[in-house]
Amino acid sequence: MRIGVVFPQTEIGADRGAIRAYGQRVEKLGFTHLLAYDHVLGADPAVHEGWNGPYTVHTTFHEPLVLFGYLAAVTSLELVTGVIILPQRQTALVAKQADALTVTAQALGLG
Repeated sequence: MRIGVVFPQTEIGADRGAIRAYGQRVEKLGFTHLLAYDHVLGADPAVHEGWNGPYTVHTTFHEPLVLFGYLAAVTSLELVTGVIILPQRQTALVAKQADALTVTAQALGLG
């Protein structure tokens, strides 16, 4: 059985040291993969009346493919997307980012 964790998008903030420490600790604890969700734009309570969610337009959401590029350099975890919102991205750019991650993983001996 392979057990992973969900990346704490809204809780971890933008500190790259904290992100590295989290990924390395997850790996050290024996988890096999890390899953990250995508959210291109947060919810604006001024526009979405009654919004009571765990995030707003001011909450940090890391771009999954960029996050994975960083984590691939500091861990050997399998990196998994829960959601990628493709209609809000340029198709060719997503393809290039995914390919670059694959090449990076192969160069690191992970793929």
